[in-house]
Amino acid sequence: KDMAAPEKATITSNATKMLDPRWLKPDSIETERIIAVLDEMIAKLELSSLIPRIINSLDRFADMLGPEITNNLIEHQKLSCEMERLLSGSGEELEGSSNESSLVRAEEQRGCLRLLEQRLKCSVRNTLRLFLANPPLCQALKYKVWAPESPAEVFIKAFGEFRNFMLERLLTGPMEEEEKIRFMEDISLQIKKNTEAITALQAELAAATRTREEEVHKKDNVIEDLKTTMRDLTKDCEAGIQHIKQEGEKQQKEELQASQTRCARLQQDVEQLGAQLSALVLEHRASELALRKRKCRMEMEIVNWIQKYDTHMGEKQAEYEEVHAAYTEEKAQLSLLMEKHAVLLQEYSQIEDERRIHQEKKEQALKEFNTMTLAATRIQAFWRGYLVRALFKPKRKKNKKKKGKGKKTKK
Repeated sequence: KDMAAPEKATITSNATKMLDPRWLKPDSIETERIIAVLDEMIAKLELSSLIPRIINSLDRFADMLGPEITNNLIEHQKLSCEMERLLSGSGEELEGSSNESSLVRAEEQRGCLRLLEQRLKCSVRNTLRLFLANPPLCQALKYKVWAPESPAEVFIKAFGEFRNFMLERLLTGPMEEEEKIRFMEDISLQIKKNTEAITALQAELAAATRTREEEVHKKDNVIEDLKTTMRDLTKDCEAGIQHIKQEGEKQQKEELQASQTRCARLQQDVEQLGAQLSALVLEHRASELALRKRKCRMEMEIVNWIQKYDTHMGEKQAEYEEVHAAYTEEKAQLSLLMEKHAVLLQEYSQIEDERRIHQEKKEQALKEFNTMTLAATRIQAFWRGYLVRALFKPKRKKNKKKKGKGKKTKK
């Protein structure tokens, strides 16, 4: 883990350098020209999106625009209306065309549309040229006419993102691109591992929650069934008592004179039933108390599980905060190392430039020394030749004279 830390820090520093917008600056004339063309295109798109709104409020902006731009916009409006009229007419004719003459008219109308389209394009170019010739007017129109929720704004934002993407692509070399891809793959792998861990923890939590809910639901069902049974028993007892009383009263009325003994027996039956009722009530109260105690124990267990869950989540939160603090510290160290690296890189560049200049001067001096040595050697050789020729020149003249005299005496 300690050996992999420097490599991870290097990857992170390089990736931060690539993703930081402060590093996205043109480093060549070609890149500056491409970015300048894209910026000019964005400015023209913004102005083009303003033209329909300016035309709709031409009376309002006439004083600001001036006569030349106003006339050009009026001509552009006429061409736009003519284009819309021809397009609507061509659509209706194409729907109702069935013979050759209609097809010929449709072809002629398409030719007119192409010609009108060229004129409309020329009108837009002229309008943009007039707008761009007056930058303060462009800024004022953007401030007064701009609509942030228009579809043109969405397209312009997308084109701006394309411009930033092109700048990043132009300034990113093959090695930086591969390093960026590796960094993104490492981040994706880390995110995937974290996601899997979170998914597993969520699954465990969901399973525990479902289990707890099922147990609570079962216990609530049992309690509800017992309550229903108690209510039914109470109703049955009350109904039985009422029925017995009614029968007793009825029989008492019918057989009042001849059934006092029977009435006493019935009274005993009523007392016995009352005792049974009291016993049943006491029995069911005891059962209810036991169930209430059981419910309290279940609730205490649920509270304990909740406290355990809170404790576990607190430990996880503390662990997360500790990891986040370590990450913040490493990030600060990384920023400090990046600043030192930039300073050292600048010093190294200066040293390399001084070495290169010194080497060039040394090579130039050596080249001049070699040239002077060669020139001195040639001058010395030429001078020695001259001295030798000057030394032997009188002897040659004497020899020629002697040879001339010898030839005369022979004759």
